[in-house]
Amino acid sequence: MRPAKDFFRPLAVGAPEPLRSIPARPSRAIHFFDPSNEKMAGKVPDMVGKVDVLLGNLEDAVKADRKEAARAGLVKIAQATDFGPTQLWTRINALDSPWVLEDLTTLVTEIGDKLDVIMVPKVQGAEDIHYVDRLLAQLEARAGLQRPLLVHAILETARGVANVEEICGASPRMQGLSLGPADLAADRRMKTTRVGGGHPGYLVRQDPDPEQPDQARTTYQQDLWHYTIARMVDACAMHGIYPYYGPFGDISDEVATEDQFRNAFLLGCVGTWSLHPKQIAIANRVFSPSVDDIRHARRVVAAMGDGTGAVMLDGKMEDDASLKQCLVMVELAEQLAEIDPELKAAYDAIEVAE
Repeated sequence: MRPAKDFFRPLAVGAPEPLRSIPARPSRAIHFFDPSNEKMAGKVPDMVGKVDVLLGNLEDAVKADRKEAARAGLVKIAQATDFGPTQLWTRINALDSPWVLEDLTTLVTEIGDKLDVIMVPKVQGAEDIHYVDRLLAQLEARAGLQRPLLVHAILETARGVANVEEICGASPRMQGLSLGPADLAADRRMKTTRVGGGHPGYLVRQDPDPEQPDQARTTYQQDLWHYTIARMVDACAMHGIYPYYGPFGDISDEVATEDQFRNAFLLGCVGTWSLHPKQIAIANRVFSPSVDDIRHARRVVAAMGDGTGAVMLDGKMEDDASLKQCLVMVELAEQLAEIDPELKAAYDAIEVAE
């Protein structure tokens, strides 16, 4: 049993002190790129400042015979690029793969000062995070890093979802979780071949009209992922880390992409994955509070004064709980305004207009 007082002690001599809280850095879109693809890699410098997170992917989307090239490509890109306000993440290979040890030893020692977050796929339980945690501390000490690398876990198995709370609390390095709908669907034996999103067969049907029993009845398509996202959001909130929607595979269906992203945003997710550049704009729009939302939130904050009691605005009661909801939106707007000039101008104009 590990004493609570030891939780924030470095796991290796010379490793940096663990963080006691995870910075709330905007990460509306985590844009995946294959570092072994020269055309894709060549676009990375131009994307700096246009997306919150660039992620060098080493795992499933990279063929086995390209793994080493992807790792070397990521090192080359990181060393040659000034990422400015954009975070650099990587998704390493699975912990049971023959490539993961070299992924970690190479990336931490060669570009650890450029990396912000290491995404770990197919996390099953706290033991997976403990393994990565200790190894990262040893490698950070070897590399002389001054700040700890953070860890992001992907929920891709039923066991991972069942253990989600202990995964979130396994290490001070834990930055957040992402939903991995395709692998999770396979592990659960769900009968869908879609990567995220709903399914026309997963629905509720309007009750029949007793007077016209043969009349057509309206159906409503349901969200296959509502339960899992909600559980993930609760676990992350409890541990002070951040939940993310994962990939939406139908890149051509921008309407459904936006709908799924918005569902996740409303439930509490802070961002999502981007598999194609056009999904970045959708994610940035959806995971940023609207001008109308911020206008209302600021009115509530101003009207509530010291936060006690209740007030009436536009015929609706606003109280302490309302204030807390509005502060979530206002704080997010302030964070986004620091990195997004267009949003800053839009949010600043609210104050000028009023």
